[in-house]
Amino acid sequence: MRIVALEEHFNVPSLVRRIDPAAIALFGFPPGFGGSLADKLPDLGALRLSEMDEAGITVHVLSASGPGAYLLPGAQGIAFARDINDVLAKAISSHPDRFAGFAHLPMNSPQAAADEFERSVRDLGFCGALINGVTEGLFLDDPRFEPILARAEALDVPIYLHPGLPPRAVYEAYYDGLPGMAGFRLSTSAWGWHSETAIHVLRLVLSGALDRHPKLKLIIGHMGEGLAAMMVRLDKYLTPEAPHLKRPVKDTILDQVWVTTSGLFTLPPLETLLAVFGPDRVMFSIDYPYCTNRTGRDFLDTLKMPTGDMEKFAHGNADRLLKLKNGAARNRAAGK
Repeated sequence: MRIVALEEHFNVPSLVRRIDPAAIALFGFPPGFGGSLADKLPDLGALRLSEMDEAGITVHVLSASGPGAYLLPGAQGIAFARDINDVLAKAISSHPDRFAGFAHLPMNSPQAAADEFERSVRDLGFCGALINGVTEGLFLDDPRFEPILARAEALDVPIYLHPGLPPRAVYEAYYDGLPGMAGFRLSTSAWGWHSETAIHVLRLVLSGALDRHPKLKLIIGHMGEGLAAMMVRLDKYLTPEAPHLKRPVKDTILDQVWVTTSGLFTLPPLETLLAVFGPDRVMFSIDYPYCTNRTGRDFLDTLKMPTGDMEKFAHGNADRLLKLKNGAARNRAAGK
């Protein structure tokens, strides 16, 4: 069976070296972040493909792992985003049936980010963009990011809302003062990443941004970042406080958000996710190389779903949302 994984990461060490190590540290990346994956993150060839083959994964939809363009000012950030997208486009052109891509955007320069978004989709054949957390402390509902939301809607491709490191003030208020690396883990992969991404979605709803862009498509990972379990409560308490919205909070989310399983491999959250979002909105993902292809595949093999729902989950929903087969054909036809 064809299996598509949507939240699979890479980086380019030669580009990351453009970023001042002091800026990386100030942003919150701990010393040696990603070092244990130094052989896997940069690999866009034999090693990645061999691990995909061993686990029976057909397609990785690739996105740049941090540190990234958001740590560089102005023209430097724009050049970084363009260069890393060109590296990804070259890898996709070498393996068009195995790789697809989400654009990396210079979020500190929103108009340039919108233009790079369009270049990546129209010229490079990418199937959307992935945005890591907040930019300079601001969520995407801030008016400065309107060009990016409008461009995504016009291009008819999704934005993957991915977690990012919390702003320093948030870290100090919520996560500081704990022993060892416990505070960092609480702020990121254990809890903070997921709650922040859920807030990101809710701000886009409550601000009216999704009403202004009703055709905008969002993807979130990690079994829906907790939103599925809280959906009824969110709707109960937020919808009465938002008479300015055209739709109830729950309806807006279910109309415009798709979810992946990235990084979570247990059944209870998936059952909740399917019950709330339905089988047409849930997609398989791994979070490679932070999780292994084999872990993801072993989880997939334990699932008991009707055949049609399994096909949607494993590849059908992703193929439709990202136009993956059409994109691959376009790349081949263009000789890219």
